[in-house]
Parts: sequence; C-alpha cells; structure tokens
Amino acid sequence: MFKKRRNKPRLLMILLLAAGGILLFFSIFGSSSGQEAKEAVNAFYQYEQAGDFSKSWELFHSDMKKQFPKGSYIQDRANVFMNHFGVETFAYTLNDAEEIKNWRMSKESAAYSSVYKVTVTQTYIGKYGRFRIGQDVFAVKEQKEWKLLWDYNETK
Repeated sequence: MFKKRRNKPRLLMILLLAAGGILLFFSIFGSSSGQEAKEAVNAFYQYEQAGDFSKSWELFHSDMKKQFPKGSYIQDRANVFMNHFGVETFAYTLNDAEEIKNWRMSKESAAYSSVYKVTVTQTYIGKYGRFRIGQDVFAVKEQKEWKLLWDYNETK
C-alpha cells in the first residue's frame, strides 16, 4: 500500500504567502486614511502659501472655527505673517501622517477617537532673516471630510 505523505512544507508555504498578501493589502489600503489626512494638511498650506486665508479657514474643524472667527483669522494671518514678518510667501514640508488614538485639542475639549498628526515645517525669508516654524497639525474626519485642528495642550 501507499503511504500518505504529508505536505507540511507546501502548506507552510501557502500560509506564509497568504500572510504576506494580507500584510501587503493592509500596508497599501490601510494607510489610505493617513494619506488623505496628509493631503488635507497639504491643501491647507497651499492656500496659506498663496495668501488665500479664507479657503484655508474652511479646512478647519468646527472646534477650530470656534477658536477663530473667519474674519479675525483672515486679518490676523495676513497681518502677522505678511506684515510683521515682512514676507510674501513661504515654503513648507510635511512629514508622513501618524495615527493617534484618543487625542484632545486641549485639556478642556472632548477626545477624538482617531486623528492623524502631520508635522509641518514652514520656512520664511523676511526682514528678520531666514527662519522656520514647526507645528504639529492634526486631521480628523468631520462629516466625511478631513478637517484640521491645532494643539492647545500645555507643554509637559
């Protein structure tokens, strides 16, 4: 009679390929939220770079809009960055988005179950020379659209 051979190496190879496929799937499709969040941050800074503060304000989360009424925001941004710093525009870079769970905009605000942090570095050349401002910006979905938040927590 014939002995039944076990195909352990073949089964192991199939399992490893399946696990690799699952990991590849999640690395490609699982990070789409992070990429979308980064794109929202990028859009915000493109508007800011062009001096279109009205459009950048529209990308704020409703909690940020409470911090800055639209008219005040537009006037303040133009005044501080363009007039006081003596610059016409700026360059910027964005780091990759990093997911953070249960984040708060301030100690008084409600927690967001999942946000994406993108570190933005703006480079200016103005009457005070060349300088950089780094800021962590947070993106969260609000009514199916990515909106931005800034961090108002006290430093530790």
